[in-house]
Amino acid sequence: MWLLLCLLATGTALFSAWPPTAVGEGKVPPFQPAIYTLDLLLPLVELGQERSYAPTGMMQWSVVALIGTGWLLATTVAAGAARVLRRN
Repeated sequence: MWLLLCLLATGTALFSAWPPTAVGEGKVPPFQPAIYTLDLLLPLVELGQERSYAPTGMMQWSVVALIGTGWLLATTVAAGAARVLRRN
């Protein structure tokens, strides 16, 4: 839980300082750094920010790291839940 909160705070600070650019045609939702970071960290949840904005330059590596860490955390939680729910 602490790791998720630390990553959320770090991602929010990064994307507040260097926001990604809007992509696509039409109306895009207003950019919210915390929601964008959550959208990257939570692999099975679609909040609409990741598809509407694309980072540029070195911020692309931050996005890759957040997505990878999100998948790692989700896998760890799933493995822990499976172990808890396993019958003896």
